[in-house]
Amino acid sequence: MAGLMVATAANGQSLAQIVAGLKDGNAPVAPRKAAAAAVPARPRVLVDPAIDPRLLARARAAFDANRKRIRNTELVAITDFSMPSREHRFFILETNTGKVTSHYVAHGRGSDPDHSGYLERFSNAYGSNATSAGAYLTGDYYYGKYGRSMKLKGLEDRNNNAEGRAIVVHSAWYAEPEVIRDHGKLGRSEGCFAFSYASLQDVLRRLGPGHLIYADKLA
Repeated sequence: MAGLMVATAANGQSLAQIVAGLKDGNAPVAPRKAAAAAVPARPRVLVDPAIDPRLLARARAAFDANRKRIRNTELVAITDFSMPSREHRFFILETNTGKVTSHYVAHGRGSDPDHSGYLERFSNAYGSNATSAGAYLTGDYYYGKYGRSMKLKGLEDRNNNAEGRAIVVHSAWYAEPEVIRDHGKLGRSEGCFAFSYASLQDVLRRLGPGHLIYADKLA
């Protein structure tokens, strides 16, 4: 089917395997060497094209670079900040099946000073109130200003101040779908990944400590 990315549903499949054949956007994963005994072909699965293949390739590179630090590889989150806040742009990818679920997520007000609904720039600076790009490792749960939340650790030079800046995953009133209905966009965080209450429950349930979250913008 045109526009869909093909992957192999092998047990224990990593993100690297899922995106290994995405150079042309539709290429299948290279076949493995034949085993000594004949093995029935596994069914192919489709990776949701909601995730831009260029962003998926960047996430793959981040996954590979940080593989030793990622304890849980069955789920990876990818955030496409090229998209406006009124669209689902936080994607949870099941690496063994290619299935994707998505959520609304707010960006930092320092990244969108005119409150256009679009992320204009990233920053890792203290006091910037901006979103940072790059790979994050999910940390421990805790209870804070917004209730149950989750800590993050930045794994790159462009987001390594995340812990010091208290960049975390939490819920917020300004990230509820009703805000989009009334204003055409979400409100803004201080750089955190802010979700609706319902979305946060799904994110915290599925992305416990030791998962990769990758955030970036294509243009």
